[in-house]
Amino acid sequence: MQTGNVTTPFGRRPMTLALARRQVALADIKQGKTADKWKVFRDASAAMNVLGIQSNSLAVLDALLSFYPHNELRQDAKLIVFPSNAQLSLRAHGMAGATLRRHIAVLVEAGLIVRKDSANGKRYARKDQAGEIENAFGFDLSPLLARSEELAMLAQQVMAERAALRNAKEALTICRRDVRKLITAAMEEGADGDWQAAEEVYVALVSRIPRVPTLDAIKATLDEMQLLQQEVVNRLEIQQFPENNSTNAAHTERHIQNSKSESPNELEPCSRNEQGAKPSIISQTRSEPIKALPLSMVLRACPTIADYGPGGTIGSWRDLMSAGVVVRSVLGVSPSAYQDACEAMGPENAATAIGCILERMNTINSAGGYLRDLTRRSERGEFSLGPMVMSLLKANGQESMRAGG
Repeated sequence: MQTGNVTTPFGRRPMTLALARRQVALADIKQGKTADKWKVFRDASAAMNVLGIQSNSLAVLDALLSFYPHNELRQDAKLIVFPSNAQLSLRAHGMAGATLRRHIAVLVEAGLIVRKDSANGKRYARKDQAGEIENAFGFDLSPLLARSEELAMLAQQVMAERAALRNAKEALTICRRDVRKLITAAMEEGADGDWQAAEEVYVALVSRIPRVPTLDAIKATLDEMQLLQQEVVNRLEIQQFPENNSTNAAHTERHIQNSKSESPNELEPCSRNEQGAKPSIISQTRSEPIKALPLSMVLRACPTIADYGPGGTIGSWRDLMSAGVVVRSVLGVSPSAYQDACEAMGPENAATAIGCILERMNTINSAGGYLRDLTRRSERGEFSLGPMVMSLLKANGQESMRAGG
């Protein structure tokens, strides 16, 4: 195989530095390297979108490979094929000449083949006295051998992404079905709760699914749909304990009243024991910690806290927790109140709660008292961050629509 020499295209076709670099790189093919040409073709087909080629380009590449007599591409072989346009068009399923030339250019640009043009631009082979090909001019298939491992990795990556997208879409479909039927059953059977609001959240989530969904879009929607499913199931499970309903309702009413109280001292005692609160039945059986919500969802619901992150941005849970400590100080929340929240909810959820309080600071008179109340409710198993975050997501969405209108 003749490599290491840079040849320029015949006629008006321009020469580029990228093309020169590709030709030089062919000299670095490992000694004795081999690859099955049809496996390489399958890998290139799987990675066609990444390579920026189309199905017609693959048809031309398939035709070019069919002119190479062996199934194995070898480093020590002459990998140049030299079919005429008529022969190539015939094997490319009768592709028109102009279309053929366009897709050959696409394959060259994608770095899958290299032109080796003769002095007059014709494709031919010169043989020695023994009938062996001494020199040939046409299309060099060496880039396929040189990039065989790269193409295999690209194909595996594409297949993995397709599998992940398929699994995410299946999970979202199942979750959508469960939420839809649970909300319908709750409405039809008259279960307590604002099911109309849950219905609106469900419809909003479904409407956000794009016609051609990406993996990131599906994952984001799935996270929020699973959160909605969890809240619906939790609400229905609570109704299995009617003896707790009156207590929970009274506590919720006190929570709302306390959050707007004019007396900060009333809301932030030195210790939880001063409130005289007794653990409920749920707190006696609660053993699992509150699960952290997806970070992307928290940041959409609480965008203001990003201003307090390192460098004015938040890219991880660590950044959010650092920002939570800063916001705690800004809001006047005592270190002990925030520490209690971290122990009861976990540091991620405590930072999320601080972010939610920051978004609602205009309606809360005592951030420290509000956080202590959330901490006590969390310890009794009566508090979930889900509804608070979903409420902020809905409010932010409505504000965005009004701003866009």
